[in-house]
Amino acid sequence: MSVLGSTGLLNRRHALCRGLAAFGMCSLPQANAQDQTDEKPEEAGDTRLSYETPQVQNWRIGLVLKTPVTCTDVFATFPVPMNWPEQKVTVTGRTIDPQVTAWDTRELGGGVKQVMLKMARVPAGSTVEMTFNIAIERSRIIGPTQTDGLVIPAKVGRDLRLFLSSSPYIDSSNARIKAAWRGLAAQEVPNAWARVEQIYDFVRDKVKYVEGDLKNASQSLREGRGDCEEMTSLFVALCRNAKIPARMVWIPEHCYPEFYLEDASGSGHWFPCQAAGTRQFGRMDEYRPVLQKGDRFKVPEKRTTTRYVSEFFKCDKKGNSNPDPNFIRELIDV
Repeated sequence: MSVLGSTGLLNRRHALCRGLAAFGMCSLPQANAQDQTDEKPEEAGDTRLSYETPQVQNWRIGLVLKTPVTCTDVFATFPVPMNWPEQKVTVTGRTIDPQVTAWDTRELGGGVKQVMLKMARVPAGSTVEMTFNIAIERSRIIGPTQTDGLVIPAKVGRDLRLFLSSSPYIDSSNARIKAAWRGLAAQEVPNAWARVEQIYDFVRDKVKYVEGDLKNASQSLREGRGDCEEMTSLFVALCRNAKIPARMVWIPEHCYPEFYLEDASGSGHWFPCQAAGTRQFGRMDEYRPVLQKGDRFKVPEKRTTTRYVSEFFKCDKKGNSNPDPNFIRELIDV
């Protein structure tokens, strides 16, 4: 009998390599080059972001499997944080049970890294752990000192096209959203930065923060209410109608959007804003770690596209009871 399961990291609804080198034992690999920012000090008139007052949090992330029945052909995945310009990720320890016969990591296009593990056989009554202790240094994001020269990219590469189309619950092609964008586009603005801020103010004005079940961005616009997911989704959908790449950023118990503009030299930058909560546009006073960036992922183990990459567990069991895969993501003291 086969057992298949998947659980989300967010409260609301939310040959493999055998060596630690695959995980980058000292630190996780960097995010895409276009997300990187050099470490030069900010100069007057700079269109770049800067990163200040870093803080370190220690997290334990992984899987603890307890099973009353024998399991064979176990396969599981769980997402792990990545390096971003505002975040540095360092593996400080690990617990890998000998029953884990093979493991590796993989990156899904758009901003997610997963650990994959296999176990050939887990006897009944076993408790198997594969967890990592990870130090995450997160910095405040300070906005650019000059924005007049930032522009909407005239051409986008394959990596950015992902952030211009519809995604699950981000129904950019919906008639209501398109009509809202046409109304915004009819109003003159001095530059691209002002255009994005116009969209930002529209979302915060039209949608009242109310927690509830997840719904499409268009429904949130129609009803005039939604939580951080719906407000972020609507902002992203409107940006994409304006040909501005935008994406969701997922942190523990929250999410917010980023938008992409280019400077005069043609270099692109991702700028954050807080769709729900305290007004923050082009900056981010946030120390919770970035779990994922993006909102449209093709996960090999799933048939449909997903907006958030959850954990995954599958095995063949020998009995009537069910195994208990407990995916861990917890803040720890060191």
